[in-house]
Amino acid sequence: MMPFKLKIVTADGLFFDGEAEQLIVRTATGDIGIMARHMNYVAPLGMGRAVVITGGERRTAACIGGMVSVMNGEVTLVPTTFEWAEDIDVARAEASYQKASKIVEENTSETDVKLAKAKLSRAMVRKGVAKYRVDIDPHSVN
Repeated sequence: MMPFKLKIVTADGLFFDGEAEQLIVRTATGDIGIMARHMNYVAPLGMGRAVVITGGERRTAACIGGMVSVMNGEVTLVPTTFEWAEDIDVARAEASYQKASKIVEENTSETDVKLAKAKLSRAMVRKGVAKYRVDIDPHSVN
């Protein structure tokens, strides 16, 4: 496959700067696959799994919020949160999931429930992406 220039920039700084053969990312309206010679494009990101294929290798990440743009053959991904599968702390994601689930079940206040549901969604994405880690058994992550 023909490569294209990909930059991934988070609030913490430059996360990735190199060539990729493919990027698959969840936008607000669904998943999109980007390859070399993709038309110019800008979209808000949703919450989900991102896949970057570079050097023939596939890497998976949790990608939450932000935007993606393709301009003149260069792709820029500016997510609010971006975390490679192997960097996800599964225990922390599970704890966040349990805490948010409890708040939703207790129905404390409308604002608390909305915030908890957002945290619940983020935790579910992180737990789902953690299954792509090579150092853990995928069946051990529910």
